[in-house]
Amino acid sequence: MLGAPLVDASGFHGFTGTPTYGEGEGAPLDGALLRSLFSNTVRGTVGFEEELLLVRRDDWLPADAAAVLAGIGDARVKPELPACQLEIATAVHADAAGAIDELRSCRALIAAACGPDLAAIAAPVHPLLGGPTPLSPTERAARLGARYREIIGRQLVSSLQMHLAFGDADCTLGVYHALRDLLPELAALAGAAPFAAGRDTGLCSVRPVIASQLPRQGVPPIIASWDQLADDLAWMVRGGAVADASEWWWELRPHLRYGTLELRVLDVQATTDRTSAIARLVHALAARLTDLHHLGELQPPAPTWRIAENRWAALRDGVGGELLDLRTGEARPTRRCLHDLIDATEPYAPGGLDDVRAIVEYPPVEHLRSLGPEGVVPWLAEVFTS
Repeated sequence: MLGAPLVDASGFHGFTGTPTYGEGEGAPLDGALLRSLFSNTVRGTVGFEEELLLVRRDDWLPADAAAVLAGIGDARVKPELPACQLEIATAVHADAAGAIDELRSCRALIAAACGPDLAAIAAPVHPLLGGPTPLSPTERAARLGARYREIIGRQLVSSLQMHLAFGDADCTLGVYHALRDLLPELAALAGAAPFAAGRDTGLCSVRPVIASQLPRQGVPPIIASWDQLADDLAWMVRGGAVADASEWWWELRPHLRYGTLELRVLDVQATTDRTSAIARLVHALAARLTDLHHLGELQPPAPTWRIAENRWAALRDGVGGELLDLRTGEARPTRRCLHDLIDATEPYAPGGLDDVRAIVEYPPVEHLRSLGPEGVVPWLAEVFTS
């Protein structure tokens, strides 16, 4: 979770059991309440959640993070579901640059707390691991373990999650559908996980394949209205399919605590410099799509299966493949799609986006493949604070 909600929602207790909102019982979560939540934000603000792994330096395999977390003693650095995973949750920032600065300082805190025997790495998937990992000893982990069995222990996957606020409920839904169309392009740009279980999977990112063992993953559904979203969430909770809305694990989702869109499609990046490039693009893109919404120039939502087809091409080929136009079916090089997106977005990005263009031309996955699965983790430990 972020350091603080992006909304004035001190009475909001999330979405558990009977859908309620506010201090009292029996206030149903409905479309009007969701509209209020997603309108009561500060347009353009942003926050990050970054998932990281702790490893032993003697064999580069996962290590329990509990002692390191206790030594850090900073509320922004938190345990995650796997015992070896931790998370940085930044405060709310007016721009991506401020959030990156906080992310960099938190990575430095983690590195300092590791000592000589441990290291922290930003790896979307541990390249050597091939089986389940222990979960943190928490009530939530036990509950998810009971619901999803061994599969939950296989979810040692790490992403960079961005929370984007729009200050307007209608705009939030409009940008949701526009970003949904662009999930394949963003995934291709950030793809950085070719290895699993010590072998090359042939993919540019195997992370979404592992994540897809759980339900409610990948390309999210069309949300026709806030009333529909409230009904869908209530249906799942009422029937016991989920405990709360936190199990709505799509690669893009409206976040009910913060009133934001949470983008979850991005692989975590090895360095904060690379994170900065991608995050600045996404933040600028959100600003551009906001303007297009207010001008009435956003296209209607594309069918989910078409986006999913492009999403598969993106996880397989990264920037080196092709994507299909969601309306015409015309195949275009993914690099060309990304360069067009960068060019259109650059007016909204202070300082320009040349660092993003460099990632498109020299994708990180190529460097990772040159290291091989045995060489990736030591390199990730070396560049962690870069």
